[in-house]
Amino acid sequence: MAYDISVIIPIYNVEKYLRRALESLLKQTLSSWEAVLVDDGSTDRCGKIADEYARRDSRFKVLHQANQGVSKARNAGMAQAVGKYLLFLDPDDFLHPQLMELCLRTAEAEDADMVAFTYHHPYRTINKIRHFLHLPDSKPRFKTYGDVKYVTTDNIFDYATEYSHPKDISSRWAVKHCQPCFKMYRREIVSKIPFIEGIRFEDFPWWSEVLLHVGRCAILNLPLYYYYPNPKSYLLSSDSKQQAHHLAQSIEAAKRAYEDAPAEKKRLWESRFLTPFLHYLEKKNRQGT
Repeated sequence: MAYDISVIIPIYNVEKYLRRALESLLKQTLSSWEAVLVDDGSTDRCGKIADEYARRDSRFKVLHQANQGVSKARNAGMAQAVGKYLLFLDPDDFLHPQLMELCLRTAEAEDADMVAFTYHHPYRTINKIRHFLHLPDSKPRFKTYGDVKYVTTDNIFDYATEYSHPKDISSRWAVKHCQPCFKMYRREIVSKIPFIEGIRFEDFPWWSEVLLHVGRCAILNLPLYYYYPNPKSYLLSSDSKQQAHHLAQSIEAAKRAYEDAPAEKKRLWESRFLTPFLHYLEKKNRQGT
């Protein structure tokens, strides 16, 4: 069966959050989607939960594999996906009910290879504070959107940045940060770009290479993704020395993708992505000593 959108969900030991993520798919205002759930050797009930949803709704496809890491899981999911477009969803996060509808409408109207959106910053910040105070999670409230404004570009490098507050481009329409979950992609483009296996911060080299292959991009300045501050995530649970080591591996992998890139694209990538990551690496190295 043909679907407009395939959602790739790598799953490992997140039974506390998984149902919320999967329910956010069932609540989508667009029905033409499939979800590829890749159980990456979970030792909790995640595999059983995934199978339960697959029995309930045929749009859920489940792959079970030995634990091999998030890159391997995402690659396995992309290999099975059949949708025209791809979304990535981490299993401790969830989606605004209109995310697929708005992204597909925009992509089809503009013939876009990618549609970028943002995450709900207050939700993440409030819950980090509530966790510190040992309070229960805040419940989200979803705004309903009608006609939405967006910007379309044929040069994503004019808008993309890792900086939170870019100085040389409009912060309102900036495509910020390298997390793959904050964009929808034309599958035929990104399915040819595997995530590098065996490294952490795998998002950075993958996104860096994706930038070289995106033609037209539409940018929605809407908080459609709910990014949950899971205290057991790698960023919140690992020490600075570990992060610095893995970040250095990620940076070297990304540099290789740009060895033969056009000069202007390489310049913009180095100034807007590589430089912030090098600063971040220096900070982690200082913290780890």
